Amino acid sequence: MLKEIYADHFKIGFAARSNYWMDEPLLDHFNSVTAENIMKWESLQPRPGEFRFVHAENLVRYAEEHGMEVVGHCLVWHNQTPDWVFLDENGQEVSREVLLARMEEHIKTVVGRFKGRVKGWDVVNEAIEQNPATGKWELRDTKWRRIIGDDYIEYAFRFAQEADPEAELYYNDYNAADAPKRDAIYDLVKGLLDKGLRVDGIGMQGHWDLQHPGLPAIKEALELYASLGVKVHITELDISVYTWNNRANLYPDGLPEAMQDRQANRYAGIFRLLKEYSDVIERVTWWGVKDSHSWKNNFPVQNRPDYPLLFDGRGNPKPSFWAIVDPSSPWRENQEKYGTAQED
Repeated sequence: MLKEIYADHFKIGFAARSNYWMDEPLLDHFNSVTAENIMKWESLQPRPGEFRFVHAENLVRYAEEHGMEVVGHCLVWHNQTPDWVFLDENGQEVSREVLLARMEEHIKTVVGRFKGRVKGWDVVNEAIEQNPATGKWELRDTKWRRIIGDDYIEYAFRFAQEADPEAELYYNDYNAADAPKRDAIYDLVKGLLDKGLRVDGIGMQGHWDLQHPGLPAIKEALELYASLGVKVHITELDISVYTWNNRANLYPDGLPEAMQDRQANRYAGIFRLLKEYSDVIERVTWWGVKDSHSWKNNFPVQNRPDYPLLFDGRGNPKPSFWAIVDPSSPWRENQEKYGTAQED
């Protein structure tokens, strides 16, 4: 089991949909779970004061029964937040004070509901972007920022800590290994820490591909973030077989063996690096389990099969799985040595 292979390095996690149980035979590999969508604002509070905890409760209960840690994802984000959060009864934008009160109520209700049962929370998600006018990397121009101000992030972390002082608090973002954005994320978290706020970890979203980011960039990011004294989490990991600008549908009927080998080699290289830095990495979480369930099958191209995970659509381990069983050895040797995933 992967969780046993990496027991001395970091937690092994997956992202669960509300129908997460369909992958149950494979879930023994994991000791951490993140809610893919069912803990986002639109799922938990679609209308004012109408909290829906059924799916989230089922996931937390499942994790408790199977010895998994739970990561809550996510409390404050510019996406998947209902429009009503930012509007009054007349459809006009609310004031700073009203939006702060709504943020506080939501965070404290959600985090308080799972107090002592959720290991940590992605408190703020994807708050950094490049300003198209200036080219600078800065806080994303969201309704949270426009209405409340730049300090909305400070309030989010403060409210989460007040709701559950024992839960870990994370900042999570994509392209976190790319130098300009990496530095902006560093400055954001350092600013929070300098103000006395608690940030326990930085989530580096691993929506990567066969080429990007390079291993040196990942290494530099790990070192920079760790210099803040926080843990690093590799979150939302999947290795697309397409580069970002490639919109072709090259593999509608399956991934050729040569491409499976390339993906396995890429996973092996990444995991050799992650093992090297396991003293600062707390968790590695895949954004899904089987290729057939991956969000990449519809992003950035709708209905284009991508093959970014460790298990194929039928739940069979791919070369990429065997590559990370022992990233220092060729995946075929690992498969021969360790047998099938079911026998692990």
